Amino acid sequence: MKLKKLSVLFAAAALTAAVASGCGQKETVAESVETTETAEEAVTEASEETSEETEAKEADEEENYDTGDASMDNTRNQDEIGDNELLVVSFGTSYNDNRRLTIGAIEEAIEKAFPDYSVRRGFTSQIIIDHIKSRDNVQIDNVKEALDRAVDNQVKNLVIQPTHLMNGLEYNDLVNEVAEYSDSFEKVVVGQPLLTSDEDFQAVIQAITEATAEYDDGETAICFMGHGTEADSNQVYAKMQEMLTEGGYENYFVGTVEAAPTLDDVLAAVQAGEYKKVVLEPLMVVAGDHANNDMAGDEDSWKTAFEAAGYQVTCLVRGLGELEGIQQIFVEHAQAAADSLQAN
Repeated sequence: MKLKKLSVLFAAAALTAAVASGCGQKETVAESVETTETAEEAVTEASEETSEETEAKEADEEENYDTGDASMDNTRNQDEIGDNELLVVSFGTSYNDNRRLTIGAIEEAIEKAFPDYSVRRGFTSQIIIDHIKSRDNVQIDNVKEALDRAVDNQVKNLVIQPTHLMNGLEYNDLVNEVAEYSDSFEKVVVGQPLLTSDEDFQAVIQAITEATAEYDDGETAICFMGHGTEADSNQVYAKMQEMLTEGGYENYFVGTVEAAPTLDDVLAAVQAGEYKKVVLEPLMVVAGDHANNDMAGDEDSWKTAFEAAGYQVTCLVRGLGELEGIQQIFVEHAQAAADSLQAN
């Protein structure tokens, strides 16, 4: 007998996640104009730039940089799933090596922790999916394709674990999309994003401070660059900064690309201290376009801004997903979601 308790499961997860709602903002993008259309016919879906638009840079047909070997990445779109599936949903990135080292590493950690589940992948960014297909001839499922695959394979118990940083509009969109499939499975639940509880914040702080401990020499400011959103969920960055400072990490600073705290805010905070060097690292699960260009690029980036201010800058172009401590948080959230299925 199918359990129609999907909305209850989602409501419970959303209530818990409300402690730290955040950066999974809804991604929108201006539709591209075909060569036969005039500029006036272009339709813009939103007035402000979002990460979907920014990630569209990755889809540039004249891409002249090497992102690694796509064949080394497991797309996890195989059939013969079995009764139990754990679908890992990510925004995605077309940086092949980083996709394997971050999203792929999270998926592998979850697979080791769930031997009775088949782990599969879904991306929410169609632009990235299309670019990888066009450039590398590699197919990655979007969420609908992944869910349809689960239905076709007659999956009974479906656990969906997002790799979103926090509970925002993107996360809510995922929940709503999955809700449309509530009658297709006996049991289905969506796990919580990375930053949900205070314990999650503490675990992330432990992971990032341990990973940067070698730079914590008293004269180095360690700055993390998040994405940012104009939504209320952007408060998660202020909370992270507050908890870092309260934890004694006064030389750690958090800013965003598209919201507050801004680069200027972070630069001013660093200049208020007596630092000589700066370390930059993304506060993002993957190190894609933002990390490589907005943070570490040679033009109009955080790197060039700090260098212009006289600091010696080191860029750590790695996503949070590379850190074992971060992978473990996602494993724990997936376990909590799977446990909730047994209770319902």
